[in-house]
Amino acid sequence: MLIRTERSEDVDDIAAVLADAFRRPDADTTPREVDLVSALRAGDAWIPQQSQVAVEGEVVIGHCLCTRALLEGTRGLALGPIGVVQRHQSRGVGSALMRNAIAVAEGMGEQLIGLLGDPAYYGRFGFMPAAEAGVEPPDPAWGSYFQVLRLACDTGATGRFTYPEPFLSMS
Repeated sequence: MLIRTERSEDVDDIAAVLADAFRRPDADTTPREVDLVSALRAGDAWIPQQSQVAVEGEVVIGHCLCTRALLEGTRGLALGPIGVVQRHQSRGVGSALMRNAIAVAEGMGEQLIGLLGDPAYYGRFGFMPAAEAGVEPPDPAWGSYFQVLRLACDTGATGRFTYPEPFLSMS
């Protein structure tokens, strides 16, 4: 498996990965994550080197995206969505994408990554409930599911985390 930056020819494959990864058996619609990535790609929060794919042979089997977010005016990253084709899940693809996303963010001199997800899964990568780091989630109801990872260049900024606009349109 190879992890690399998204290329223009990967766009349809990424949509297919997300459609498969987030498919709901009781729904007959395209998962919202597919449209979210398209909207993020078209906006000013897009960071090309933060859109990473996992490739096996020539086939895209996973995708992880970080986009520009704000923490009380300080730059940060919003991680998500991250998805792996269902038949490749539980094989370390998602973990490899996460470690790569963190390494790319560190290399770019980023301060913080925020995400909404399962603390049991993301805690293994160093994420902690945002409240423990003095970061307020966009929605207080998210509680410990909104998490942050402070990176090496972190200045200790606190306050409300703000996702890029396309995330806000999803609700």
